[in-house]
Amino acid sequence: MFFACNTCKIIFHNKILLNEYKEERKMAKQEAAVPEREIFSLSGPLYLTAVDWKNPHHRRAVAASLVRGVYILERDHQENRLGHQAQASPWWNFFHFQLSHMLIDDVDYSVFGAIYEYHSFAFDCNAPKFVIAFRGTIKKPHTKSRDLKLDLQCISNRLHQSSRFQLSMQAIQNVISLVGAANIWLAGHSLGSAIPLLAGKNMTKMGYPMETYLFNPPFPSAPIERINNEKVKHGIRVASSVVKAGFAVAKQGQNQRSQKDDSFYALSEWVPGLFVNPADHICSEYIGYFEHRKKMEKIGGSKIERLATQYSIGSMISGVFGGDSEALHLLPSANLTINLSHCPDFKRAHGIHQWWDPNFLGQSELHLFR
Repeated sequence: MFFACNTCKIIFHNKILLNEYKEERKMAKQEAAVPEREIFSLSGPLYLTAVDWKNPHHRRAVAASLVRGVYILERDHQENRLGHQAQASPWWNFFHFQLSHMLIDDVDYSVFGAIYEYHSFAFDCNAPKFVIAFRGTIKKPHTKSRDLKLDLQCISNRLHQSSRFQLSMQAIQNVISLVGAANIWLAGHSLGSAIPLLAGKNMTKMGYPMETYLFNPPFPSAPIERINNEKVKHGIRVASSVVKAGFAVAKQGQNQRSQKDDSFYALSEWVPGLFVNPADHICSEYIGYFEHRKKMEKIGGSKIERLATQYSIGSMISGVFGGDSEALHLLPSANLTINLSHCPDFKRAHGIHQWWDPNFLGQSELHLFR
């Protein structure tokens, strides 16, 4: 009875919020200076008046909205939008989150992340207590230079050397010390998904796997997935696997290979959510990466692929010259969600808004490393 009453309170409260956002929508249309896609009442998931925390579609939409909130925090900062002009808070208030802490870059002093704390009338064990979210690249004068440098560090497998990543790791560890890893979500988009991806790997190795939502995560690679001829595409991937496996065997001794395999296997208990669009060349290679594993197993090449899947050509070449041979973007396990809806251009295919679209059409598949 108590739970039912509290559920009614939540629905009633959300209806009040929804009416407020409808009023904001009328006002927002008059504010031409603010892009529609930054205004929650015009582009946010208003249909989620009552979140079902067991529903994966609801969880995905909420996580994406909280990431969007980080983008808008920085846009408010850039445009000096204060008070009623600020647009960020509805992106988390609508779902009963409060902004606990902003993560500020120590180079350009931009907001690159946020720590949200969940507050609601009724306790729900399926809801996270905290969500730590990270934005991607913002190509505006204040942030463009710093973000593009970090994009290059991500591509060259050196993101872990950046101060932004170090600040992120410290923030994550601080929250874990307060509430434990099981009560925290990590979420990010584009460049901002590379940070929780790397942090999630590190925390899993330390014994703290965390629920993670990675939207349009970068996969630095040749765009093989864009090849239309399936036989050619499969042939290239098989040849690549043989080269990587052979290179690894030639480069390392048996003991070293076992250590590398054990390290990769240790990450397999962590199953981050990957959300990719086939029309987005930045992340679409994850589709081929996991599909190729299944095909190699079918043709009896699972042992070759088990070794090859742990390496990229770029990371192996880097390893030869003394760099880090563990590629940031390679994962043993993941729950891969592919957006099957048609996207007319790259901007929409790479955008965050697609992940809370009420008409979302997608497919999800669990990939486990065994």
